[in-house]
Amino acid sequence: MNSSKTVLILGANSDVAKQCIKLYIKKGSYVISASRNLKSLENFADENHLDKSKMEIKYFDATDFASHQKFYDELSVKPNIVVYSAGFLVENQNALRNFNGTFEMMKTNYIGAVSILNIIAMDPSNKNLERIIGLSSLSGVRGRKSNFVYGSTKSAFTQYLAGLRQELASRKIIVNVLVIGYINTKINAGLELNKNLIMEPDYVAKFITNAGKSFEIVPNWKWKIIYWILKLSPEFLVAKLP
Repeated sequence: MNSSKTVLILGANSDVAKQCIKLYIKKGSYVISASRNLKSLENFADENHLDKSKMEIKYFDATDFASHQKFYDELSVKPNIVVYSAGFLVENQNALRNFNGTFEMMKTNYIGAVSILNIIAMDPSNKNLERIIGLSSLSGVRGRKSNFVYGSTKSAFTQYLAGLRQELASRKIIVNVLVIGYINTKINAGLELNKNLIMEPDYVAKFITNAGKSFEIVPNWKWKIIYWILKLSPEFLVAKLP
């Protein structure tokens, strides 16, 4: 085990998280990549010729809340930096008609995050924890007809992180939230998205691995404009947005 910073990535099989693994290793960090799909992470490490001495792959299920304490207790080293990138998306009309899909979004995008991050944040023995980063979405800024079920889970996650930031401020632990727009990832496969607004996973990963002290980080100037339009527009105008 090296003496560099340890990064724990929860939901490490996402396309953005995989790019974060590469960037953190390049920075000299030791990365614990946690996901249900261990084979995918192993293949990714092999295909990208990642230094296996600088990473570890562990099984983690965001929706299996009862396993979270054991998962954390068994970490080979406690993290300096934690990234929660687990995500699940069901199209809005399907979510309205199928609560199983809605509940899966709630468990993955919000409840699972609160479960594991509470455990990590409240561990008094880990004096090295310095940063927690959560991946949220522009969908959570305002409720909109097209995606409000998914958006509600991301909104809840953002508000949780905002409070966690205040809770941990006295311990000098920084909490960031990435408020992200469209990304060219498998979670968005098949959706009709504006191609002029789509970001690549490696682009977003740079904002994560270089996060500063600001709470909300919105990658890309186009999405910053959309963020403020959503934030400041009156309800009747937001209701007319596509």
